[in-house]
Amino acid sequence: MPRPTPAQLVYGSATVVLSTLAMLLLSEVRSGAGVVIIAAAGLLLGVLVAVSVTIPLTARPKSRTSATSVSPPAAPGPMPPPRARPRVREHSLRR
Repeated sequence: MPRPTPAQLVYGSATVVLSTLAMLLLSEVRSGAGVVIIAAAGLLLGVLVAVSVTIPLTARPKSRTSATSVSPPAAPGPMPPPRARPRVREHSLRR
């Protein structure tokens, strides 16, 4: 089983904490069973977010326009030589 990436840990942990806190504040649950259910829902949501962070771009659905209009990148040409010009009017900040 592969180890989780730092992005997975950050996104998953932040989702668990923030979503659980928001659900507890919005629902005003006072019973122990309600708190356990909300905590489990926050944990499940955090796992789903952490797993969805690592879905590769090839597995995501592509739009039709991007699949038909993709062209290979052009090869860069040779670099032009730098201009040889005198630096007469440039100021120095040293005094």
